[in-house]
Amino acid sequence: MLQRFMDRLSAGQDLDPVDIAEVVASLAGETESVEAKAAFLTALATKGESPAEIAGFAAELRGRAIGLPLPSSILHGEILDVCGTGGDRLNTFNISTTVALVCAAAGVTVAKHGNRAVTSQSGSADVLEALGIPVELSPEAAAKSLAEHSLAFLFAPRFHPAFRNIGPARRLCAERGQRTLFNFLGPLLNPARPTAQLMGVARPELTDPLARTLQHLGVRRAMVASGSVPGGAFLDELSTLGDNTVSEFYQDRGFSTSTWSPADFPIQPATLADLAGGDRHANAALIEGILRGRDTGPRRDAVLLNAGAALFVAGAARTIVDGWDKGLEILASGAAWDRVIALRKTATATPKAG
Repeated sequence: MLQRFMDRLSAGQDLDPVDIAEVVASLAGETESVEAKAAFLTALATKGESPAEIAGFAAELRGRAIGLPLPSSILHGEILDVCGTGGDRLNTFNISTTVALVCAAAGVTVAKHGNRAVTSQSGSADVLEALGIPVELSPEAAAKSLAEHSLAFLFAPRFHPAFRNIGPARRLCAERGQRTLFNFLGPLLNPARPTAQLMGVARPELTDPLARTLQHLGVRRAMVASGSVPGGAFLDELSTLGDNTVSEFYQDRGFSTSTWSPADFPIQPATLADLAGGDRHANAALIEGILRGRDTGPRRDAVLLNAGAALFVAGAARTIVDGWDKGLEILASGAAWDRVIALRKTATATPKAG
């Protein structure tokens, strides 16, 4: 079956929603070989995935995900996710995970979807575990954490059983140095179906198509950003070190793409080395330093810039500058570290998902 679709991809034809449903069934099933699945993913990447195709795969895979029993109080408000696609290979500390904790302390409901490290030393699951926060929550426990603490980590393998049969093909492509559709999909598959999203990508040309993909998926407010650093590289975060390419849309205004400098913010002189991370334990120590007010240097600036944007996207700040100021108040008060302590206490009370 996959060969039939590969022939169409080789001819430059896009897949429609019916095609995508058949392809996902094949990828998630056990009939096709790992080699055949990898060949299909390579053919799709070679053609280039359209926003409609990315949205179609995301919708189909989200439909196979395990949902959360969220109360109406959460469903009727904004649900925020803050994450990046990864792949920038710049080895920064876990900026978006730190931002998620700051936003939760600000009272924003944050459903943080993520996994263990793939292209870095420490993924979001790794560093949260090192902080003592449970990550392998059941859907019921995750919903309870959102209601009680404004934050839950949704461990991707727990909520996406279809990936069990897709993972080997992804790994084979990675071993061959071949990127695939799944390099984009992680931030699009949140089973809590966030209404607001700050998403980072490691290539500025991806901000527009992935923001349009979020629109296809029904997200109400979103910003997709790629931040430049000296030397021609790009972070899958907003950068304090150079210009940022941003594609965004909100209910009260239309879609736009722009490039802007962080010069309007009180950012200290810094280099990429100032944002460097390490393994899960090193990054947990860095995050603790920021949240407890000990680190007021460039790492805190990076968190504040991204937290400012996240709070703005979630509707909790009037502007990114206002969001920066709110984030600064939260860090100064210790509220974000208090949130870590509260989440740690759930570790002994919450059994791991089976």
